[in-house]
Amino acid sequence: MVSFLNLLINGLIEGLVVALPALAMTLVMGVNRFPNAATGDFMTAGAYMAVAAQTAGLGSLTLASVAGALGAAVIAALSYQLIFRKLARQAMIASLLASIGLGFFVRSIISFFAGHDQRTFNLPIVRAWNFDGVRILPSDLAIAAAALGCLLLVFLLLYRTSFGRQLRAVSDNADLARASGIRARGLMIGLWLLVGALCAVGGVLLGMKTVVQPDLGWDHLIPAFAAMVLGGIGSPVGAVVGALLMTVAQELSVPLLGASYKLVLSFGVLALVLLIRPGGLFGRIELVR
Repeated sequence: MVSFLNLLINGLIEGLVVALPALAMTLVMGVNRFPNAATGDFMTAGAYMAVAAQTAGLGSLTLASVAGALGAAVIAALSYQLIFRKLARQAMIASLLASIGLGFFVRSIISFFAGHDQRTFNLPIVRAWNFDGVRILPSDLAIAAAALGCLLLVFLLLYRTSFGRQLRAVSDNADLARASGIRARGLMIGLWLLVGALCAVGGVLLGMKTVVQPDLGWDHLIPAFAAMVLGGIGSPVGAVVGALLMTVAQELSVPLLGASYKLVLSFGVLALVLLIRPGGLFGRIELVR
């Protein structure tokens, strides 16, 4: 039971972090209609910029994280302006391939300037709280609280502001939203700024829990994508629920599969969902005549 609780806690904490890139992918998929394969590399870029900001003199990890989020948000917005906006009227595969190429480009730039050495954030050394064998790190609670706070902020933005209402209108019917007077260009810039910031926060939190390296975001791209499909493509709530279910299942599978094969479960869940329920848990079923 103690081992089960430890795995469950680790899965929930990691799920809240993975929910950030999963939510970012869901927003792009719901509005721009393509899976953004550069999501993981936006995470890595944000984490590296936060490390650089802290190394350059921003001792506060919070300020360094804000700097990383701003940098990744600018990169995401520029990628939309320069690449994805021009491919909006093309087939989805064009934007998908462009996002794959963008991801490789960002990763190569990071590797060229920062090398492949592992980087870490300057964090205080803390001792785990031990409750009859159930171990909880205060830093893990801080990570979970930061991820949960970011998720709540995004949901407030999506469901309680004019920006969120317009974004959901474009997602439901872009032509009708345009006829209603919604200016899509400024809205898309805001969406991609939000996507970049979400990815960066996810990358920083993952870097706090592990280490920062060029493959940080790439290693978590498949779990985030599987979480998006499991929850339902285009459903923000589904992305969060899917991420929690996915990571908890991965952690609980460690005694059976081993830590090295947790990623196999993501592929397995992804295949099963696509075969049994392609719409996901919260996806909408649309009839086509």
